[in-house]
Amino acid sequence: MSDDQAEIKEYVRQRYGERARQAAQLTVLNVEEAACCAGGTCSTDVDASLGAFPDLYRQSELEGLPVEAVAASAGCGNPTALAGLKAGERVLDLGSGGGIDCFLAARQVGTEGHVIGLDMTPDMLALARKNAETLGVSNVEFIQGEMEDIPLPDASVDVVISNCVVCLSPDKDAVAREAYRVLAPGGRLHLSDMMALGPMPKELREDPQKWASCVSGADDRETYLERLAGAGFLDIAITQEGPARAQEEGSPDVVSVKVVAYKPLEGA
Repeated sequence: MSDDQAEIKEYVRQRYGERARQAAQLTVLNVEEAACCAGGTCSTDVDASLGAFPDLYRQSELEGLPVEAVAASAGCGNPTALAGLKAGERVLDLGSGGGIDCFLAARQVGTEGHVIGLDMTPDMLALARKNAETLGVSNVEFIQGEMEDIPLPDASVDVVISNCVVCLSPDKDAVAREAYRVLAPGGRLHLSDMMALGPMPKELREDPQKWASCVSGADDRETYLERLAGAGFLDIAITQEGPARAQEEGSPDVVSVKVVAYKPLEGA
């Protein structure tokens, strides 16, 4: 990893660590600076108990979840809503934050299934584990690690999900390769993420604050799909695309997208 990549990663770690601490205290969050934006709109006057974007989840999904898990959410989608999770499946959430998507996945896979939340931020892990204890769930665990080097065996999960986190990585090729590696043959990848509607200027690529806000790390459509194909994924598709989130002059607009891809069966 280059020095620039390491600097970006550390900035992201610090920014989302602060978000975890705010969520634990249920303070009003500065979404503009700290999170991805759904629906093309950021609000800086947000009730932390509702999370950054309450429109991403149905009220029925949020019922029973620790308010701190919802408050920590900084996503741009709801990957579990479209993942078609089945009872007994093994699920990995890349950048699991306070655990909201893990807890929703755990309901769907049931007690015979298992959900693993991976996060590189100690404060987020502590918050997620506290939330899991509050819920009393037995089919969810949270582990520390980086999505560019996932600490799991080959072919150990059936589904990989992620919510506005891949765009934060400075080495997205490694993320794609690792997601492919840990998926079992026939497994699937469901991502909610940010995508740029054109090439990102070099000066923005080097801006850690814009990167942590899910802007300057966003790939354009062609690059995004090529990364997944290069890792070996098949049947890659953008299944949903939100309205454009306008940026300042000289920067491409960005949109929230939902992406699905599959690891082929052995011998296919």
